[in-house]
Amino acid sequence: MDGAKLDGKTVAEHIVDFLERREVKHVFGLCGHTNIAVLAALAESPIDFVTVRHEQIASHAADAYARVTGKASVVLSHLSPGLTNCATGVANAALDCVPMVVIAGDIPTHYYGKHPHQEVNLHADAAQWEIYRPFVKRAWRVDRADLMAEILEKAFHLAESGQPGPVLVNVPMDIFSEVIPSDSFDRIRDNTRALKKPSIDDETAREIIEALAQAENPVAYVGGGILLAQASEELREFVEHMGLPVAHSLMGKGALRDDHPLVLGMTGFWGTELVNQTCLNADYIFAVGTRFKEADCSSWYPGYTFNIPGSKVIHIDIEPQEIGRNYPTEIGVIADAKAALRVLIRVASEMYPEGFRRPALEKKIAGFRTNFKTRNVEMATSSAFPMMPERILADTRKALPEDAIITTDVGWNKNGVGQQFDILTPGSILTPGGFATMGFGPPGAIGAKLAAPDRVVISLVGDGGFGQNPSMLATAVELDLGIIWLVMNNNAFGTIAGLQKAHYGLTYGTTFPGSAAAPANGPGYADIARAYGAEGHRLSAADELLPALETAIASGKPTVLDVPMINNPTPTTGHWNILDIYSPDRDVSHVAT
Repeated sequence: MDGAKLDGKTVAEHIVDFLERREVKHVFGLCGHTNIAVLAALAESPIDFVTVRHEQIASHAADAYARVTGKASVVLSHLSPGLTNCATGVANAALDCVPMVVIAGDIPTHYYGKHPHQEVNLHADAAQWEIYRPFVKRAWRVDRADLMAEILEKAFHLAESGQPGPVLVNVPMDIFSEVIPSDSFDRIRDNTRALKKPSIDDETAREIIEALAQAENPVAYVGGGILLAQASEELREFVEHMGLPVAHSLMGKGALRDDHPLVLGMTGFWGTELVNQTCLNADYIFAVGTRFKEADCSSWYPGYTFNIPGSKVIHIDIEPQEIGRNYPTEIGVIADAKAALRVLIRVASEMYPEGFRRPALEKKIAGFRTNFKTRNVEMATSSAFPMMPERILADTRKALPEDAIITTDVGWNKNGVGQQFDILTPGSILTPGGFATMGFGPPGAIGAKLAAPDRVVISLVGDGGFGQNPSMLATAVELDLGIIWLVMNNNAFGTIAGLQKAHYGLTYGTTFPGSAAAPANGPGYADIARAYGAEGHRLSAADELLPALETAIASGKPTVLDVPMINNPTPTTGHWNILDIYSPDRDVSHVAT
């Protein structure tokens, strides 16, 4: 104990020192009586604590922050209600494989079994950490102060290695305040900050290259793993050398520039006829960093997006469980996407130095894009008001620089963006994929802007999603973050309203009183923005959008644009099994409401 007194640092202070050594710049969270020891330690640290008004805002912002930086973000939570508020954002990060370390306060160890203030213990004592077990990679409960250092080290390594994801470090508040010597933290000071990632051997690479070289209609199918591995440049070099057309999942959007001559587009329910048909006709599918998820694969029904078996699959992924999960695989490789593609580029250049060209296919892709845009031009230039969603997306693309970061939510701003909004800088679109969480986009923009303060950041969000947690505006204003929130306001939970209308003939519980043009006593999102101290504008004509966007970008101020929108469905060419459940004998999808 004499050494401890001489050292004079609490566990909370040691944690902050540890985070500084890992070059953590921001911690996202909300205060509570169980975590203020950590806040007190952060007060003297160069690390910025990003205060929010609801823990879900913290976890969504941290999610986006990690996507942009490529490193694990850090969330600080209070116990019980704080941890459950935070859970949705952490689960969203988990399903999209985003690295995150959640540090949560808990009841004092000496009150285990006594049901103290706010403890969740109806079925087990000291079991708060188990709330996160279904979705985090690992949940630790710290039972001894001297174990804190090694648990934190393991937490960051686990969050960032393999298939990335969130982890929970649950700490009783008395352990945060315990004074300990620095020995345990000194012991890990020189440990590696990042683990080396697995690659592939030359023999496996040659097998893959030979199969693709002999294929008549090969297709590269890529997912969010390309972006997580920051492998866009390697992907571009490889597909250009092999002449592979590139299809992508929703999460793979932006793995390559959408105007690249080999990019087919997004597959599945909201995919276009070109990409779905090309995948159906493929003899080999070279899949990297994708899980073949339901909506991307038309619920795995043959004849809509993939014909597997039939097409042969080469699948590279960092997570063994993903290979062969949904489709049989001919060649399955456990490897980091970036490392694997580097080897494949080298081996392909050695085996086929001239590479492959498919000019007829590139011409077909270019022709489809031209025809698609021509068919869409009436909607994309329409002066109708409330606005057509296609016009909103077209004007937004015109206003934004190529490297602007776009956060989406759910509905047109996710499905429509995936289908028909060009992403021109890899990694610049942040989408809630696996969890499809309404409310991700607005706080996600805060994390993105903190991670990339010099880039334009815009949140494309529906009125339903924006209404989930508007208090994120307080954080944006306090930090003077020049973010734009474009509210695509159809006065409804629009996608679900269109689905319900098509199958049940009504919109009960899915629309709000009034209409998009004249909501009845509904929230004025521009007024809400101004109440928080942000700029707020409600548009009254379609031609106002482009200049309003340009003004907002130039101002550098947090700005909400309330844009009334007609609730037309996103066009679909694939399939989704829920349609069979609702209307098994009818060919029905979504309709305008």
